[in-house]
Amino acid sequence: MRHRKANKNLSRNSSHRKAMLRNMVTSLFRFGQLETTDAKAKELRRVAEKMITLSKRGDLHARRQALAFMRDKSVTHKLFEELRVNYLDRQGGYVRVVKKGSRKGDGAPISVIQILSEQEEKGKGKKKGKAVSSAGAKESKVKTEAKSQGKKPEISEKKEENAKVIEEKAATES
Repeated sequence: MRHRKANKNLSRNSSHRKAMLRNMVTSLFRFGQLETTDAKAKELRRVAEKMITLSKRGDLHARRQALAFMRDKSVTHKLFEELRVNYLDRQGGYVRVVKKGSRKGDGAPISVIQILSEQEEKGKGKKKGKAVSSAGAKESKVKTEAKSQGKKPEISEKKEENAKVIEEKAATES
């Protein structure tokens, strides 16, 4: 019976598994995304979402709990000061796991785990199939016509805004 066995053991003993997850969650918040196996990514998602929930609480006790788990004090500070504001009005689902394919050496399924940003949160919304497909077809026609004429294709306003936001973030980070 598997009573009270909530986590996957990932074929590791408890100290190795805990150390691995601590390192991975620290790296995830430092770099924004990681590439790992599916099973590790799914376990990492649980831990990362708990850390973001702690940062949303924002009190001293939550900060100390996060510091006790994460490896780097500066990454914890980044989580509590910068990343926290992105998720204050969100009720979970802070991390995305995207399947990538198989690893060349042993064929293990590989996934990319990413922290969702503000842009991706705002861009979400339900779309209707026919309206989107026809708009996509029109946009692709414009692009192909522009290519045939040797002109640069027109970019929609949203794409321009997203590009500006990305450039601003890159400028502030460096």
